[in-house]
Amino acid sequence: MPDTSFFPRGPGLTVGEIAAISGARPGEGTDPAIVLSGLAPLDRARADDLSFFDSPRYAEQLAVTRAGCIVVAPKHLAFLPAGLAHLVADSVHHAFAAAGRRLFPAALVPASVTRAEGISQSADVDPSAEIEDGVTIEAFAVIGAGVRIGRGTIVSPGAVISPGCAIGRDCRIGPQVCLSNALLGNRVVLHPGVKIGQDGFGYVAGRAGLDKVVQVGRVIIQDDVEIGANATIDRGAIRDTVIGEGTKIDNQVQVGHNVAIGRHSAIVAQVGISGSTTIGDGVMIGGQVGINGHVTIGDGAQIAAVSGVAGDVPKGARWGGIPARPMRQWLREARFLSELAAKGRTPRHERDD
Repeated sequence: MPDTSFFPRGPGLTVGEIAAISGARPGEGTDPAIVLSGLAPLDRARADDLSFFDSPRYAEQLAVTRAGCIVVAPKHLAFLPAGLAHLVADSVHHAFAAAGRRLFPAALVPASVTRAEGISQSADVDPSAEIEDGVTIEAFAVIGAGVRIGRGTIVSPGAVISPGCAIGRDCRIGPQVCLSNALLGNRVVLHPGVKIGQDGFGYVAGRAGLDKVVQVGRVIIQDDVEIGANATIDRGAIRDTVIGEGTKIDNQVQVGHNVAIGRHSAIVAQVGISGSTTIGDGVMIGGQVGINGHVTIGDGAQIAAVSGVAGDVPKGARWGGIPARPMRQWLREARFLSELAAKGRTPRHERDD
């Protein structure tokens, strides 16, 4: 069974309650009064766990699962063993996620490390900082002059908030976060090791080497943004770096100076975004994508993992490859090269040698 010692189980929810909050509907013969208190994969679930089935590749696990209830799509109902309680959902992952948020609310955002409230005596808080009631500042955090922090925010041990920064309400500033030249909205989550507001990479070649170009902009992070561990976001050079409302940035992402990212976009781990790039609303960027500077990625575009974006991407486009190009073109080219390689050397090629 799954070990939930870091997030203890609560009283749980009935199948009927999960249906109500997730938009799923109890399947035929399913008792809505069944109580579930945990989440687990098919092969580790027990009678009080909710699990899900979204692919025939897991049919063998489904056949022997001990889960109390399964979330399943209509197209996969034929795989269910007789008598297994189930919820039918058009989007299995959305329904499962909705249930998880209610079953384990403590896992939604990071908690304080020390579980203490208020300002630790071991924190270094400048007297000019404006700290609203209900803020937690943990041991060895450093709060600079003129910093403003809204109520409900937690600043974890070892975090450094440089002079003049503003942090909104109900934010989570993780351990070893460094924040400078930045303004944060409400409910922003910065996971451990995030660095925001440092110099962008700006140099011009001179006779004696590389001459520094000063970076005098800010970083603006709007409401409900979440930034993963060890991501870095450079401040602007002569304009601001902006992260739009609701955008989620994964671990180890690099965002260069003057970059503007729209609302509700998702950027996966190890993406590198060069300076002065503009990314629209609702954009999805896969892991390890590299994006050239001064390009525009339109609203709703999707970039496949391990791609290299060298030019503008139209609104709603799906691109991939190096250099990135429309998905169908990329797949056609890949298939052609694969078929060509499979043919091997021909007598004509042998004669040319």
